Amino acid sequence: MAPGEAAFIALGANLGDAPGTLRGARDDLARLGTLTGVSGLYRTVPVGGPPGQPDYLNAAVRLVTPLGPVELLGALHEIERQAGRVRRDRWAARTLDLDLILYGHEVRDTPGLALPHPRAWERAFVLAPLADLDPHLAHPTSGETVGAALARVGREGVTLAAPEW
Repeated sequence: MAPGEAAFIALGANLGDAPGTLRGARDDLARLGTLTGVSGLYRTVPVGGPPGQPDYLNAAVRLVTPLGPVELLGALHEIERQAGRVRRDRWAARTLDLDLILYGHEVRDTPGLALPHPRAWERAFVLAPLADLDPHLAHPTSGETVGAALARVGREGVTLAAPEW
């Protein structure tokens, strides 16, 4: 395995050419280290946010990266910006959303970065792609696995759109 830390990143998009944007983001992420896993691509109903949004496409990757968590988050925000992401309203439709879900076993809660991602274990649109990568992946503080969390929250509103993309 490449040197660095394993990070799990969730990808989502529901504006513009979402499949193309996600493929481009996947390629950009590969330049930040080594992609050691790519989930299937899922079609998901929007959770929260303004009504009437189009469905999302969601995926996840496992990236082994030499970047630290703060530097990695900055790189994710830059990839979003280059894809046309404008941060206005929380949970609004977006061209690209990249969320750092886990970074090794790191636990932190700072104004700029919370690890693990605070809502990941409650969202099927994050858990289903993570389960493709590693259903036994455990939350660093609760110990609940991705597979157990997905069984608890269910897969309603989440369907596999493409096993490979």
